[in-house]
Amino acid sequence: MGRGMATVIAVACIHVRSRPRVLKDVLVIARVPLVLVECPSTPVAEDREDQNSGDDTSKHVENGKTSDRDRNCAKAYHESRLLHKQGLADGFRFDTHAPARRAPGKSCILRRMEPTFSDLLLPDELLRALDKLGFAQPTPVQQQVLPPSIEGKDLLVSAATGSGKTAAFLLPMMQRFHDTPSPRGGTRGLVLVPTRELGRQILNHFLRLGSYTRLSAEAIGGGEPVSHQVAALRKNPDVLIATPGRLLDHLKRGSADLSDLEVLVLDEADRMLDMGFSEDVLEILGHCNPDRQSLLFSATLNHRGLEPITKGLLRDPLVITTNPKREQHPDIHHQIVLANDAEHKKALLLWLLNNEDFDKALVFTNTREQTSALGAFLQGQGQKAGALHGELDQRERNRVMGLLRNGQIRVLVGTDVAARGLDVPGIDLVINLDVPRNGDDYLHRTGRTGRAGERGLAMSMVSANEWNRMEGIERYLRLCFEQRSIEGLAANFKGPKKKKKGSAKTGAKKGSNARPWDKAGATKTKDRHRDRKNIGKRRKPSGEKVVDAGSTPPKKKQ
Repeated sequence: MGRGMATVIAVACIHVRSRPRVLKDVLVIARVPLVLVECPSTPVAEDREDQNSGDDTSKHVENGKTSDRDRNCAKAYHESRLLHKQGLADGFRFDTHAPARRAPGKSCILRRMEPTFSDLLLPDELLRALDKLGFAQPTPVQQQVLPPSIEGKDLLVSAATGSGKTAAFLLPMMQRFHDTPSPRGGTRGLVLVPTRELGRQILNHFLRLGSYTRLSAEAIGGGEPVSHQVAALRKNPDVLIATPGRLLDHLKRGSADLSDLEVLVLDEADRMLDMGFSEDVLEILGHCNPDRQSLLFSATLNHRGLEPITKGLLRDPLVITTNPKREQHPDIHHQIVLANDAEHKKALLLWLLNNEDFDKALVFTNTREQTSALGAFLQGQGQKAGALHGELDQRERNRVMGLLRNGQIRVLVGTDVAARGLDVPGIDLVINLDVPRNGDDYLHRTGRTGRAGERGLAMSMVSANEWNRMEGIERYLRLCFEQRSIEGLAANFKGPKKKKKGSAKTGAKKGSNARPWDKAGATKTKDRHRDRKNIGKRRKPSGEKVVDAGSTPPKKKQ
C-alpha cells in the first residue's frame, strides 16, 4: 500500500451498557481510519429477557450457542471486510453526527467518516499550515487527486473553478520535495498558468501552505522586468510558476533550466489553448526532463486542441472528472436585470452598489476601454473602486489587487483577465455589466464568488440586443436565471414577446393585414404572365402528326 489514504479497516463492537467485548483484539494501533460497529443503546429483545432472568452469563452464551447480537456484530465485521476488498472502505471513521447505515435485520451500525488531511500521511509541517488556514477536510477534487498524485501517477483532471484544485497539485508536490530534499539541484516543480494573476495567486497559496517548511517558489510572467526574473531564477527555486510566453523567453536566453524537473503541472489548460499558447507549451515540453510526473487540470476535457498536448505531456494518465464544467454551482444564485442601454446599466449598477449587502464586488465588462471608463465613473460617484485589465503593468496590477485584498477598495472593475485565478476572500457579489461572450466566460466570471462553501450572488444586466446570447448561456450551462426588477429603474424592454402556440399552423390572418382571398369562401386566382401573353392568339392543335420530310432539300429564303 502506498502513502495514499489508508484502506485498513478495524472493527469494534461496542456495547454502550457494558464493557467492550467481542472483536476488540482486531483494533490496530496505527494511523489508519477505523470503522466502528456500534450496538444500539436500546436493548434488543433478548437483552430484555436476560435482564428479567437476572442471569448475566446467559446474555452472551445460551446453551453453548452464540447470541444473536454477537452474530450480528460478526456479520457486520465480514461486511466491512467485503467493503475493504472492493475498495469501498477508504476513509472510514466513527462519527456520532454522520448519517448511519443500518443493515436490515441487524443491530449494528456502520458509519463512514469524512476523510481528513491527516489520513494522507502528509508531513507535520504541512498539516500545521493546513490547520492554521482552517482546512480540516479535503474537498472532493482533493480526495480524488491527492492519493494517486502522491503515488507519482500522471493525471488528467477535469475540475471546475473554486473546487480546491490548487492545493490538490501543490500538496503532493510539496510533500515530495520535503521528504526528499535536493539542495544542490535546480528547479524541481513547474506550474504553467495562462495569466499573471493566476500565477501570483498560486504563489501566495504556496507560501501559506509552506510557511513551516524551507521550500521556495517564484512566479514569473509578462509585464515585469526581465533582470529581476533572471535574479530570481538564479536562486534555483524548488517550484517555478510561470506563463508560457515569458518562460519560453528565459529558456531561449539560457536563464532557465528544467533538466532537473520532477513534477510538471498545467493549470487552466483550456484557457491556455484559447489564448494561443499551445505551440509555446509544446516547445517548453521539449526542454523538460522526460522522467517527470505530469498533471493537467482543465475545466473541460473536450477541448479540440487538448489532444496534442496530452500526448506529449502525459504517460498512461489516470482520468479524473469532478464537478463537471456545466454542473450548476450549489452556492451561487443567478439573477438577470433587464436594461435599456449603457446609461441605464450605469444607473442600475450604482443602485446595486449602494443598496446590496456585500463585502467585495466584481464588475465585469467586455472591453478594456469600458473597464477604465467605468472605474473612473464609479470613483467619481464616491465608490471605492479600482480597475484591472491587460494593459496595466505588473506593478499597477499588484497595487490594485493589494487594495482589494486589504479592503481599501470594495469594487473591482475588470475584463475576463480577472476571471482567471482571482481568489480573494469576501467576494460575494459578481455583476456582469455586459453579457459574457459565451458560457465558459460566464462560468469563470461567476466562479469568483461562492468559493470555499460561502454563498454568492451573480447578476447580469441584459439589454434587448443581448437577450439571445443570455438565453444561449442559460441553455448551455443548464441554469435557471431569476429575473429581477428594481423599483423606479424598470426597463422599457420586457423581454421577447411570447408566441402563441399553433398560430403558425392555422394559416388564418386577422386584422388589417388580411388579404382578400383569406376571407371565408374566397379562393385565390393565379395571374401569370405565361397565361396573359397568349390571349387572342389561335391555339395550335396538338393532335397533328408530324410528317417526316426525309431528304427533301431545304427551301430557299424569299
